[in-house]
Amino acid sequence: MSTVSSITSSTASSGSPDSVANPQQTLTQNNFLQLLVSQMENQDPLDPQSDTQMAAEMAQFTSLQQSTAMSSSLSMMQANSLVGSTVNVQVDTNDAASGVVSGVTMVSGVPEVLVNGTPYALSQVTSITPPAAQTATTQ
Repeated sequence: MSTVSSITSSTASSGSPDSVANPQQTLTQNNFLQLLVSQMENQDPLDPQSDTQMAAEMAQFTSLQQSTAMSSSLSMMQANSLVGSTVNVQVDTNDAASGVVSGVTMVSGVPEVLVNGTPYALSQVTSITPPAAQTATTQ
């Protein structure tokens, strides 16, 4: 039987023990790898992690990678579908802009639409007017 000793924590005068300097909303691939490496470094040598559990964690990591790649691809496809459309974008709480999407750029893995030469995040787009349909002429 193992015993657990009590641990006392000291906190800085700036916050509570639960406060975090830069909180993140989601775990990233780096976070997952850091947890996996820490787990491997600190495992009990007399009772190592089973190979099936390791395989399951690697499968989860692969799934995370594929999900991230698919999300990025879908965002890029969504941004590309806006080229030629007229959009309204919310620049900040008081300002809005409008114009035709002339292109798409990828910044840090996140697509941005170019409106009047200025890049905007997809989350800033508030409305979309598709381009007018061109009629085919026969001669």
